[in-house]
Amino acid sequence: MSQVVPRITVLTADMIAQVHARSLEILATVGVRVDSPRARDLMARAAGGGPEDGRVRIPADLVAWALGAAPADVPVFKRTGEPAFTLGPGGGGTRFGIGTTNLYYQDPLTDAPVPFTRGHMAACTRLGDALPAYDVVSTVGVLRDLPPEDADIVATLEMAANTTKSLVLLVSEAAAFEPALDMLEALCGDLSEKPFVIPYFNPVSPLVINEGTSDKMAAAIARGLPVIYSNYGMSGATTPITSAGTLVTLNAELLAGLVLAQLMREGAPVILGSLPAGFDMATAASYYGPETMLLNLACAEMMAHYRLPHCGTSGSGAGWGADLPAADLFWMNHLTSCLGRVGLAPFVGGNFDSLAFSPTAAVYGDHIIRQARRFAAGFALDEEALGMPEIAEVGPGGDFLATDLTLRHFREAAFNSPIFPRLSLEAWQAAGNPRAEDLLRRYTVELMASHPAPADHDELLERGEAWIARSKK
Repeated sequence: MSQVVPRITVLTADMIAQVHARSLEILATVGVRVDSPRARDLMARAAGGGPEDGRVRIPADLVAWALGAAPADVPVFKRTGEPAFTLGPGGGGTRFGIGTTNLYYQDPLTDAPVPFTRGHMAACTRLGDALPAYDVVSTVGVLRDLPPEDADIVATLEMAANTTKSLVLLVSEAAAFEPALDMLEALCGDLSEKPFVIPYFNPVSPLVINEGTSDKMAAAIARGLPVIYSNYGMSGATTPITSAGTLVTLNAELLAGLVLAQLMREGAPVILGSLPAGFDMATAASYYGPETMLLNLACAEMMAHYRLPHCGTSGSGAGWGADLPAADLFWMNHLTSCLGRVGLAPFVGGNFDSLAFSPTAAVYGDHIIRQARRFAAGFALDEEALGMPEIAEVGPGGDFLATDLTLRHFREAAFNSPIFPRLSLEAWQAAGNPRAEDLLRRYTVELMASHPAPADHDELLERGEAWIARSKK
């Protein structure tokens, strides 16, 4: 069957080769600072020389070995054991998730921010479970109503209990990372057999593998888990001001992380990507904009060239709620991601530079993602779809309302939003001139109130609470 499939490509083969060559040059001459003595010694021995001032210079042949050792595809499962999706060159489109690590929760009706709590984690995770466009739930917020030593473990428990979808796990307190994994294994069994949890780690730009990142990577990889290694750069602050300079710097950092992961365990599944941001010199704030989206697509194309799974930007940014500033970035990110080679976009729904999570924005993001996926899917261009016999039969001045082709396809032909009805001017006026934003807010509140918890919710919470209590003795 012939299919029209729209796509965006930003790098030529020559450009990809140039970015790769310059990234290798950075690694071989500038090197990376590795803060963990254990990780530094591991990399230095493999690189064939001792570290200088904490730096490791990585030769091209070591990078080539790591690229050959890492798997191209990473299968991800649901908590209940069923296959969820695969990340990698054969993954079948962009996957999305809600999150991540927000300090505040925005009321879905008013956008008023309050400190993020355990109850918010449960409600937001269940919202992510309810919305069909989201394939994963990432750690939505940082619990502010519990002591730091307890917050990450309890947050992880609430995520596991309130969805059966895959989880992207971010842990704020380094000491809580392995206990959180221990708890999940106690509740759900061997995490490596059918991994539904993907730990997420950030190095420090420019060119630093911090100790917390490498230590947590080692712990996750030792358990056989896939990991996300994603860097965050601000052009003009932590990466060069130019997009080209930012791209080669971030790409070099990702290759360094890949080398470290493969030295920890050859064949370890690693998902690589970047969160390239701008830096506003006037306000000293980071932001996502058009250049971000270009760099996101370029990074995805580099990973596709390397035959590695990719994790990119999600559209969370400078919105104030479920509003126009949030919407323009959502649309740009989600549509370009689906049209490009982006593998996973796990952090939808954050505002104020991922400081405040808005359930209403997450619901609107779901609305956009579903349309972006329909656009990216294209349309059939074959004899059945062309409908030449029907065109001939209807002829000039006729209509296609009751033709066989219409009757077979009308249900899937149009996108129907559960939030925004199609209203004529007269129908809109008869309904009291409703504001679209108000419909979105009401829908969000109703969905959060009505979506049921997983069947094993109460059991998991009870067992998890007991595990946490035992671990404190």
